[in-house]
Parts: sequence; structure tokens; C-alpha cells
Amino acid sequence: QVQLVESGGGLVQAGDSLRLSCAASGRTFSRNAMGWFRQAPGKEREFVAAIAINWSGATTYYADSVKGRFSISRDNAKNTVYLQMNSLKPEDTAVYYCAASTGYSGSYYLRDYNYWGQGTQVTVSS
Repeated sequence: QVQLVESGGGLVQAGDSLRLSCAASGRTFSRNAMGWFRQAPGKEREFVAAIAINWSGATTYYADSVKGRFSISRDNAKNTVYLQMNSLKPEDTAVYYCAASTGYSGSYYLRDYNYWGQGTQVTVSS
């Protein structure tokens, strides 16, 4: 059974940093696309970042709202993907979800991801 387990969320102040981790088990995703999404109260789940592996290495994708502040990376040996979040803002407050795809291309769309974690809360105070 495939499981994605997020960790690293918490309560921080604006301008602080956090690093989220997502450990996968049950199968290897070393060549598959993985991503992070978030959902704030009363809002739809939205794309944050994704990482895919291709012939040239890793390709990353970011939402405009986090570009330059967040960084996605992966450690295939640990079957883990990370989201480094710097310069956090109150509007980054949300539950952050890890997602894994059985495909290889990075995607901005929820429908392209087959497995989801339970989420980890990130709260940024002003």
C-alpha cells in the first residue's frame, strides 16, 4: 500500500523559514513526478511546486505566488521529496499536501497525481 507522510509543518512568524518533508513508502517514485499543493480555509486546493525527472536531470515547477521563495527537491535514495519555504507570508498559511504521480511529467493539476498525503498544517503569523 502506497503511503505519503508529510512532516515539518508548524507555526512561524512572517519572514521565517520551514522545510516540509514527504516520505513515500509502498513503492518507489524515483522516476515519477511529485508535487506539493496547499489548501487554505474556504479555498480550493492549489498547486505549489512539482519536480520531475528527465534525461537532463530534475525539472522543477512553481506557482507564481511562491517562485523565488520556495524550493522543491528530492532524495531518491530516501524516496523523499522536500519543500523549502523561505520568506514565509501570512498568505502562505494552509494545509500542505504531498502528491505523487505514476507519470513522469511535472504537472500543475491535481488530476495528474495519483497518491496524496494527509497534509501538514503551516501557519504564518504576521
